[in-house]
Amino acid sequence: MPLDADAQPLPRLRRGRPPKTAAERDEGNRRKDLIAAAARLFRSQGFDGTSTRDIAAAANMQSGSPFYFFQSKRAILHAVMQEGMARAIATQAEALQALGARATAHARLRTLLRHHLEVLLGPHSDFIPVMLYEWRSLTPEQSVDITAQKDAYEAAWMPPIRSLHRAGQIQATPEAARLLIFGALQWAVQWHRPDGALTLGELTDQAMLLFTREK
Repeated sequence: MPLDADAQPLPRLRRGRPPKTAAERDEGNRRKDLIAAAARLFRSQGFDGTSTRDIAAAANMQSGSPFYFFQSKRAILHAVMQEGMARAIATQAEALQALGARATAHARLRTLLRHHLEVLLGPHSDFIPVMLYEWRSLTPEQSVDITAQKDAYEAAWMPPIRSLHRAGQIQATPEAARLLIFGALQWAVQWHRPDGALTLGELTDQAMLLFTREK
């Protein structure tokens, strides 16, 4: 059949997921605002001391708004930890990738330490104290989920720790070293002050001196 010379070509179909609508973007932002507000309140007031009404007010929403996004306050707590860990895993991977494949184990561990201090003490760190002090408020299923994320985050530390152990620069066994490093760093949440004597970079240097030694 001959084609009509005046016929307009059919529009090309876009591949992949269609772009989000303005309403969908707004909904995603509102959910993020709720999680951020909840993280701040859970950190300052505790899980038991915070109501969903408090969270809605802190996010400038109506009192029933949290239940549009979450089934319960416990589900909000889970989301605070889940999204905080997801962001930490992603930024850690980016930091390691930026080093390049030829980076030494020493450089990789230093990068991991610096990044972890940023996770603990930086502008998006509210979820860390919540994880440390509100872990028991999760359901067993939620705990399994967050534990899997935590394990994935910490797994990236084992290759440089093992390499430094083989080189004699870390004396403890790799698994013990990982546990001790994380245990020591987590306490920085308690004592570090943004206006204190040490910057995060200087604190990283001190951590490297503490955990490793020159061969």
